[in-house]
This record gives sequence, structure tokens and C-alpha cells, in this order.
Amino acid sequence: MPPTTADLGTDAKQICQTLLRTDTTNPPGNERACAEYLAGLLAQVGYEPTLLEARPARTNLVVLHRGTGKQPPLLLTAHLDVVEADPTKWRRPPFSGDEFEGCLWGRGAIDMKNMAAMCTAIMLKLARDGVRLERDVIFAAVADEEAGCDLGSRFLVEEHRALVEAEYAIGESGGFSLHLGNTTFYPVQVAETGFCWVRARIAGEPGHGSMPRADSVITKLGEALARLGNAALPQHPTSYVTEFLDAIRARQPALVQPLVRLLARPQLLGRIARLVPGVSVARSFSALLGNTAAATVVRAGSKTNVIPGLAEFEIDGRTLPGQTDQDFLRELAAVLGPDVELEIIKSAPPTMTEPIASPLFDIIQRQVLAREPDAVVVPYMIPGFTDAKYFSQMGARWYGFSPVKIEKDAGIKFADMFHGHDERVPVAGLVWGTEVLDAVVREIAS
Repeated sequence: MPPTTADLGTDAKQICQTLLRTDTTNPPGNERACAEYLAGLLAQVGYEPTLLEARPARTNLVVLHRGTGKQPPLLLTAHLDVVEADPTKWRRPPFSGDEFEGCLWGRGAIDMKNMAAMCTAIMLKLARDGVRLERDVIFAAVADEEAGCDLGSRFLVEEHRALVEAEYAIGESGGFSLHLGNTTFYPVQVAETGFCWVRARIAGEPGHGSMPRADSVITKLGEALARLGNAALPQHPTSYVTEFLDAIRARQPALVQPLVRLLARPQLLGRIARLVPGVSVARSFSALLGNTAAATVVRAGSKTNVIPGLAEFEIDGRTLPGQTDQDFLRELAAVLGPDVELEIIKSAPPTMTEPIASPLFDIIQRQVLAREPDAVVVPYMIPGFTDAKYFSQMGARWYGFSPVKIEKDAGIKFADMFHGHDERVPVAGLVWGTEVLDAVVREIAS
């Protein structure tokens, strides 16, 4: 195990690079190697890390920097698992941790081994400095976020709540540089959509493949998939989207402001979003306007010469704040029709931090602006889910803030790094983010 350097930014870089070189693709996850590596570093400076597993090798790490207890704890958290990566599509191997073009390359560089490295470096420095804070600072490096959190944050909250209970939690996925016009924004996640994963079934008469049926379940399956793919579910405007747009509009040139104002009108939002340059921008923005449904898995038949009597597909559904699973099922049924039976596989409600304003949000804003006075810190909502789903259930107020500075001309779009090819984090931006996060932790816990 290589020693750390006692320099905050250098430690974060070295730890991140080591984590990126460990394959924790979920499934199967195998987060144990990363958790044990971090535990070893933390033990070197006097901590007593706890390793917890819901299943063998699906390891979570929890470590405590004890404060005076005058204020409730602060939780820092990051997940250690990553999604799959196709090495044939990458410019550098996805589990190399290579430093190339000023970046660390690897699956998890943004989502979110960078945050695990930053938090570990901060905990190491707190111990070395002998800092006595008014809050306990807890760091939880968790498993299984990419597959729904069951073996990670959910397991910790349901089985080991006392170890992670906190007033505030800081995790993914905000704090990155977002360049719009001449202004740099730093979004802070305060809300995320719920998820409702659904199995759709179509039953019909089986038959011999030599005698085609116009009403076969295969034909109905194709028609249902086409309807779903072409459908636009009803829009449900939320304050998280409109207030985010207001903040953007206020910093745009006068000629652009009317266009942004139009975006805040629900009836035009979806139509204009499709015209936004850049597919990823339009897609991610449109996903915040209403509940969404994407067919992801399709099953039908087992023999070439048999027309099956059953076909099914799975739907990844996401629900906005204010929307329930039943609301979502009604919208799906209206699109798919009466021949399609719907069954919820798994779901979790939307997550919101209310009210958004808090001492922690003020500190995040103050520490960012101390380094970039012309930037704008703005709350926002993400269309995915994070460990906020479960840590917020124990009462923690969640702020997605894993800061990384991305220069305007870096050629890196933060949203494209999530689950995309060539995921990487700028080394300078990682160091900057570690210093910002350290300052936030020390101020809120002082």
C-alpha cells in the first residue's frame, strides 16, 4: 500500500488513481478491494474503519472522525461500484488510471471514485491536523449504488443506521463547472427523480411458426415498443426546473433571455428542448419535464419454429417530485393500451431537500465564490438516482456536491462522462475540488 503524502491534492490524485485501477464493475461489484485499500490508509493515521457486507465481497466502509458532539454529525459519502465499460471504445484502458492529457482516465473517474478519493484525503488530513470539530464527520464508501443501492446505502440505513445517521449528507452529483454563455455555474443537487421499474407483459395464442398470426404477441410487442418510444408523457413542471432556468436566464445576454424565459413555460418546454444543440443536453433537460419511460429489456420466444404465447419487456421509469408510482402506471397504460399488463418490479420515490436554504448550502456557495467570484452556485435536480434515496430516509439533508473544476476549453462535458466512453477527471480540477470540499467540511463542522 503506497503511503500518502500529507498533501491534500496529491493524496486525492494518488488515491483516485489507485481506485480507478481496481475493476468494481457492477455486477458483480466486488468492492472489497477498494474498501480494504481505503481502510488501510485510514488506519495508518489512527482511525478504526468498519467494513460491513450484506453479501460476500460487496463491502461498505464506514469511518468516524469524532467531534465534540455539540452539533449533529456530517456524512460524506461516495459509492465504489461502477458501470461496465467497453475497452474497444476508449482511448485509454478503462481500468488503467492513466494520467493522460492532464486527466486521470478510467471508469469511475467522475462517477464516483473521484469523490471517494477526495473524502479519504480529507479524512486523512483531519486526522493528521488533529482537528477537533463540533460535529462528528462520517465517511461512508458504499457498494451497489449502480444497481439500486440495496447492498450499500440501503443496507447501512436499514441495518447499521447508528453508524451513518447525520444532519447533513454530501455526495453526488453536483459541484462541477457548467459553462453557459459567459457564465460558469456550479449546480448543487437538491432533488432527484424517483424510479419505477416495470415489467410489461403481453399474452396471446401460441402457434406454429409456419402459420403466421397477425395478432401474435411478437407483433403486439413491436407495436407497444414503438408507441412507447414515440410517446411524450405529460409534463409536470417543478420549482426545481423553473428556478434553475431563472438562475441561468439572469446571467445571459439580453437577446438570449427571452428564449430562456420560453423554456420555463411548460407547454413549450419539451418542444424547445429538442432544439437545444447537443443531443445529451436536450435529452437530459427533457428528462426533467415529465415522468420518463424507456424500454430496456425485451424477452419473447425460445424456438425459431414456435410463435410464443407470452412476450414481455422491462421499462426504466423515472418519476418527478409530486408524482407517485400509480400516477406513472396510469400514464404508461394510456400509451401502451389494454393488451399490456403492467407490474412494478422495484421502485423508490423522488428525493427532495426542503427547504433548500441551509447553513451548509450557504457555506458551499461561499467557498466556491471565494475561488470564483463571478460564478453562480445554483440548486438543481437530476433525472437519475443516487444514494440520497436511502441516506435521506434517516433524516439527512442531502446536497449533491462532489466538486470538480472543468475549464471551458477542456473538451470535457460533465454529463457525457457519466457512464460514457473515455470517462476522465482533470487532475487540476480534482485537486481544486478536494480543497473546496475540505473547506466546506471544516466550516460546517467548526
